[in-house]
Amino acid sequence: MKAKTISIVAYITIIGWVIAYLQYKQRKQKNELASYHLSQGLGVFIFAVVLNILLTIVISVVPSLGSILALVGLLPIVFLVFGIITAANEARKPVPIIGKLFEGMFNF
Repeated sequence: MKAKTISIVAYITIIGWVIAYLQYKQRKQKNELASYHLSQGLGVFIFAVVLNILLTIVISVVPSLGSILALVGLLPIVFLVFGIITAANEARKPVPIIGKLFEGMFNF
């Protein structure tokens, strides 16, 4: 798999991230682009899990906010689309809002 392909697949579900990670580990020449997007993709997935836990707690306490907070739950999907577009353009730009948090956090 090419580095660009690994970068794109890293954003397509957590299973796609695992496949991209395994392909990246098998490569003899490590690519910074693939490494960067692997960390960004993992960051988005971690953010999605934390966000869903928080939304579940808030909605169970205040059920009337359910329809409004359901739109907030779509935020990780928007981040994934931005990540895919950035990876397809072979750029190293962080995902909006949360990307800076995960830039140096994971070492691949």
